Amino acid sequence: MTDNKDDNTPGVSAKKTLTLKPSGMSQGTVRQDMGRGRTKAVVVETRKRRPLRPEDEKTVVAPVVVAPVTRVAEPTPQPPRPPQQQPGARPYQPGGQQRPQPSSPQRPQPDRPSRPVVLNHLSPDEMDARRRALADAQARDAADAIRRAEDDARRKVEDEQRRVEEAAEAVRLAAERAARGPEPTEAPVEVAPAVEAKVDAPAPVARRPDGTPSSVRPAPTIAETPANRARRGAQEAEEERSPPRTGTPVRGKIVRAEPAKPATRPKTEEERRRGKLTVTAVGLDDDGTNARGRSLSAMRRRQEKFRRSQMQETREKVMREVILPETITIQELSQRMSERAVDVIKFLMKEGQMLKPGDIIDADLAELIAVEFGHTVKRVSESDVEEGLFSKADDAGEMVTRPPVVTIMGHVDHGKTSLLDAIRQTSVVSGEAGGITQHIGAYQVEQNGQKITFIDTPGHAAFTAMRARGAQATDIAILVVAADDSVMPQTIESISHAKAAGVPIIVAINKIDKHEANADKVRQQLLQHEVFVESLGGEVLDVEVSAKNKVNLDKLLEAILLQAEILDLKADPSRTAEGIVIEAQLDRGRGSVATVLVQKGTLRPGQVIVAGDQWGRVRALVTDKGDHVKEAGPATPVEVLGLSGTPSAGDKFAVVENESRAREISEYRQRLTRDKAAARQSGQRGSLEQMMSKLQNTGYKEFPLVIKGDVQGSIEAIIGALDKLGTEEVRARIVHSGAGAITESDISLAESSDAAIIGFNVRANAQARTAAERSGIEIRYYNIIYDLVDDVKAAMSGLLSPERRETFLGNAEILEVFNITKTGKVAGCRVVEGKVERGAGVRLLRDNVVIHEGKLKTLKRFKDEVSEVPVGQECGMAFENYEDMRAGDVIECFRVEHITRTL
Repeated sequence: MTDNKDDNTPGVSAKKTLTLKPSGMSQGTVRQDMGRGRTKAVVVETRKRRPLRPEDEKTVVAPVVVAPVTRVAEPTPQPPRPPQQQPGARPYQPGGQQRPQPSSPQRPQPDRPSRPVVLNHLSPDEMDARRRALADAQARDAADAIRRAEDDARRKVEDEQRRVEEAAEAVRLAAERAARGPEPTEAPVEVAPAVEAKVDAPAPVARRPDGTPSSVRPAPTIAETPANRARRGAQEAEEERSPPRTGTPVRGKIVRAEPAKPATRPKTEEERRRGKLTVTAVGLDDDGTNARGRSLSAMRRRQEKFRRSQMQETREKVMREVILPETITIQELSQRMSERAVDVIKFLMKEGQMLKPGDIIDADLAELIAVEFGHTVKRVSESDVEEGLFSKADDAGEMVTRPPVVTIMGHVDHGKTSLLDAIRQTSVVSGEAGGITQHIGAYQVEQNGQKITFIDTPGHAAFTAMRARGAQATDIAILVVAADDSVMPQTIESISHAKAAGVPIIVAINKIDKHEANADKVRQQLLQHEVFVESLGGEVLDVEVSAKNKVNLDKLLEAILLQAEILDLKADPSRTAEGIVIEAQLDRGRGSVATVLVQKGTLRPGQVIVAGDQWGRVRALVTDKGDHVKEAGPATPVEVLGLSGTPSAGDKFAVVENESRAREISEYRQRLTRDKAAARQSGQRGSLEQMMSKLQNTGYKEFPLVIKGDVQGSIEAIIGALDKLGTEEVRARIVHSGAGAITESDISLAESSDAAIIGFNVRANAQARTAAERSGIEIRYYNIIYDLVDDVKAAMSGLLSPERRETFLGNAEILEVFNITKTGKVAGCRVVEGKVERGAGVRLLRDNVVIHEGKLKTLKRFKDEVSEVPVGQECGMAFENYEDMRAGDVIECFRVEHITRTL
């Protein structure tokens, strides 16, 4: 290694020992006399002690303020000379290091008049904004000044009233003492003569050179006591012994003279042996009693409490106006009423509701609670953010004729989709699973230069909500009835939906090309449901068609256009767009896709829309044929791309002015959905009686499922069909449902909840399949809703406990009881009814009362084991683990069967 002592390169310095300087401690060196002229240097540490009692406090000396000296040019350096000593200053030591004194704090300079600044860079709007801000600030200052004046006046009145009450209380107490008479005097006690407290003269006030008083406050005066006089004498003697120390200028800076430290009182032997000072020791006097009395605040609180207890005043209940939103927690409701949450919970328990402070309740229950506690209620709605969303009126001068919206409804397999395929000249049926429609679709065709919008609805029972949605969004309903099948249950339901929506009906009697077709029978059955066709004297149009052979399709379209002309359908295309969501799905390549029907206005790409609790900016508009269009007018069905999520089928959509408004409406609707769901779950918790009945019903079972589908409408139909399968013993619990492919998160959710996964027209990706195999989660795929419902029904039936069925076999009368050595007691019987089988269940009846129920251990006839004994014959029977049999008892024999139950 090289020696680098002369190297000035900065580097890491060597490690030094870490030391901790004790706080509140000063060190010094004294010479200790050892005798015979010998001395020894001893290091003395002086620890500052905090005064604990008034007699231990030191007199505080006012600090000396030195006037600032103007700094001049430094003179030629001269050898240092000791300055003149002043009283109370340490002698100057040439070789020693002077202790730096803290410089006097800088005083703020007086405000100098400054030139007005001209803000040429501000615009007139900014100047107006600044003027308004200044006016608002002045108004707030004036209001604050008025409020402070009112508070001061009120406080003065309260103080005066308190003084009057205290004076009255003092007079009353004096009167009571005078009424009680003079108290007996005790033996005189010698008391030390009191020492008059002499007050020191106030310290002179330090002043600045200009004569103004300094900011340093004078030291407080201390009462003169014998202990203080002795301590002050010791300090004066110490000051006389110690040489004075003065401050000296160092390079133009003034070093302030440090006041002399008072000498510490020498500790006695008892104090030296006392040890460490603790908080407990501080609060004790010399005789061990508690010298720390009550604080002034504690005394006031005690007096106020005593005064209230004497007056026995009761606080008057304050009635408040409680503002209630649509949903609120019990804790927040109690805070708005200024009531305890415990009292609210007690009230709900009396009403039979078991809820917690954090549970969410609806506005009706909250209003009932507030009125019960004596408060008034003001209900508000958070739906103000939706104000003006759907209330825009159409301009009568801009109204134009729009295409009619026609919904095709009817029973399953009556040919609705085939009829629409024949009109559109497409083949939608060939691509549907099982040949049945399970989605709602919207299409547009053109006839004689006029456009017609068709909505195709499913026909089977599971899609009731879809048919109701189609009827609400339509202008004309086409009721398709098969001529060979007549009126069916879903036909009747479709008639009810159309009548509820108030739309006209056109009856299309399909499949007239079949030999067994009977159109007159269909018309006669429609009369039973108040559908009167024109051929029978009514007003409902009816057309006989054949979708297979394309017969009379033009007549059907002409009937539609005739009905639309009668209705005189018009819309304003220049206003902002509004409409309804027909169907929604999550496409893997395009994201969230919503099929919407524009009812008012014109929808264009780039506009911001809100659909249900989702929002987004329209990226593209796609027709039913796959063409991208620049705009969609009234009564036009299109697919909308660009939504942030998948809305629910049946939600209304509208165009808003900006994204912030759309986000605000979406967040409000999402919050409303969550709160209502939470309130519904709290309501399902029910009363205490219902909770106890659920606990006692241990046979209640659930079948957890995770359902993923291609569109929201199919998921809604599946959940509705599974809910109808539930009974008092078992039901399906939908853990999660959504549109889109099966992902790893669905697998994790199914694993944690021990649920099966059902995919309807969707598949699981590779990662999800690997996770399912690793976790042992079953995934089932379906494309027909009937098969899905049947499989779930069979699985739920397996959770049902089997039914126990008992079959009577026969009776036997005991004639005599024999005691066999190895076998035990054996009953000699005669079969009087039916037959007796070995291994069957038996009951022992004595005076028609069941004494024992068990199984036969042995069945003998003439010392031979037999399987059964018919009526009229005698036999010997023995029970398993039971021998209390008597002559005259009757043995009843029966067989038990367990039968599997189904839903």
